[in-house]
Amino acid sequence: MAARPLASPPIAPVLGVVRSLSGKAWRWRGGNMELGADAGMGGLDRSILDQLLLTRGVAEHDLARHAAPTLRAFLPDPSTFRDMDAAAERLAAAVLAGERVTIYGDYDVDGATSAALLVELLRQLGLEAAYYIPDRLLEGYGPSGEALVRLAEGGSQLIVTVDCGAMAHEALAMAKAVGVDVIVVDHHKCAAELPEAHALVNPNRLDESDAGAAHGHLAAVGVAFLLGVALVRTLRARGWFGAHRREPDLMGLLDLVALGTVADVAALHGLNRAFVAQGLKVLARRERIGMAALMDASRLARAPQCSDLGFALGPRINAGGRIGESTLGVRLLTTTDPEEARAIAAQLSQLNEERRAIEAAVQEAAEAQLAGQHNMAVQVLAGHGWHPGVIGIVAGRIKEKTGKPAVVIALDETQGKGSGRSISGVDLGAAIIAAREAGLLVAGGGHAMAAGLTIDAARLADFAGFLDERLAREVERARAGAAVLLDLALAPGGLTPALVETLEAAGPYGVGWPAPRVAVGPVRIVKAEIVGKDHVRVVASGGDGRSFKAIAFRAAETEMGQTLLHRHQGRRFHLAGRAKIDDWGSRPAAELQLEDAAFAD
Repeated sequence: MAARPLASPPIAPVLGVVRSLSGKAWRWRGGNMELGADAGMGGLDRSILDQLLLTRGVAEHDLARHAAPTLRAFLPDPSTFRDMDAAAERLAAAVLAGERVTIYGDYDVDGATSAALLVELLRQLGLEAAYYIPDRLLEGYGPSGEALVRLAEGGSQLIVTVDCGAMAHEALAMAKAVGVDVIVVDHHKCAAELPEAHALVNPNRLDESDAGAAHGHLAAVGVAFLLGVALVRTLRARGWFGAHRREPDLMGLLDLVALGTVADVAALHGLNRAFVAQGLKVLARRERIGMAALMDASRLARAPQCSDLGFALGPRINAGGRIGESTLGVRLLTTTDPEEARAIAAQLSQLNEERRAIEAAVQEAAEAQLAGQHNMAVQVLAGHGWHPGVIGIVAGRIKEKTGKPAVVIALDETQGKGSGRSISGVDLGAAIIAAREAGLLVAGGGHAMAAGLTIDAARLADFAGFLDERLAREVERARAGAAVLLDLALAPGGLTPALVETLEAAGPYGVGWPAPRVAVGPVRIVKAEIVGKDHVRVVASGGDGRSFKAIAFRAAETEMGQTLLHRHQGRRFHLAGRAKIDDWGSRPAAELQLEDAAFAD
């Protein structure tokens, strides 16, 4: 009889938590890091920092480069990417000849920042480019042939599409027919057959080199920045710069790159992490008039943090494209008039408030449909009268609520506009492209974590069935492996501002580079209350005599929230979440942004 292979030993749960109040086991993200009460008290703890980097995929020999990410260390040669040199040469020719150039951008933050970056760069090079942002409701996503033809007839000799165009076969064919050159700068998934363009720069081309494809996580604004680097290099080789013409400040554009990258939920590893780390430094200088006005409108008096880009600045710019005027974001980010900047920032803040109200109504209606779809691998929700400008946000909320990919579709009489959000390990963009190629969609595309589509209302059931069949196994595997991953476990006395400083040193954090999650305990709940609409705030105390505050957002109706509010008497808990600084008091204190909890006895 053949010897049976030895079974892998079971992975021991952290702190013995097999099933937390969110129904998940607790596991180490990397190695065991149970710390004492004095953890972090001495400032930056190198061993903790190294461990955080190692558990995010950094090789031991590469720790120093990732500990302080710089462009010098991570920026690739732009010529690595297919069509980059052709795009830079054509754009350089437009600068040298003073041609009329139009930047055609998408209506979201990535599109707005990409367009603003190229407009600003060309302005520094002496060329005042125009820009065109389509209306979300009237024109929809991507370049339309009619719009490209109108721009050509209006005198544009070169059009650069940013954050769109990779799948615009018909539109680009129309542009070619009227003799206008089009450069596509995009990051969305491509089909095997590419549209006709003078150049198509996209690390997610199927024929991209391995070195270029390694940067497939870039947002469009990151690709636009690389085009800017290639353009400046080309002009330098042409002798464009000299005593009377200075080279543009490429580093000063990184505030735009950081905002677009974070707001588009691009993975924050490698080059993207360097972009954001350096871009935050540029943002802190408040040199861009529009960005400073946006920070003022967001009541950001301190230097912005990575989370501010995703939750304060980004949503305001998005609000213009979602429910207001699509050009507001680019206008704000390119204006040189402080009064205009203040007015636009105020308008975007107002639109953002309106967007929140609309979003809440659509989310309530979408959640009402969930009961009938509990066995589906992908939640496909559709309704008449839903505002197309908020369906992406609602899809994200549904995904978080159910732990499954979600597609939310706003229907009119005959068609629907949809937006989807996925979970880690499930490539929704590829499935949407496959559905389009199968004839189930009028249009559609995206990337692994997010996608958009247009569908005939009569094909809704077929589309939902297609996604369920195609993605059921991926979703099952992704959900089966779901666990609360922890980086540290410590006693309450170890939760200090110094520890938070240590943890933040391995940032910035985001998708693909998750923020450290710590477990603190065992503790007893001294106080628990609802704050705001449905947030739960607690005060917890440990056996070491140390206490701290914790807050769980949108948790009042969850099992965890209800347990902490009403059923905690006499019980001890372990609390898990992200350590943050609470600076409301006379001196900073560490608190926990609570994500999960488990009984300790």
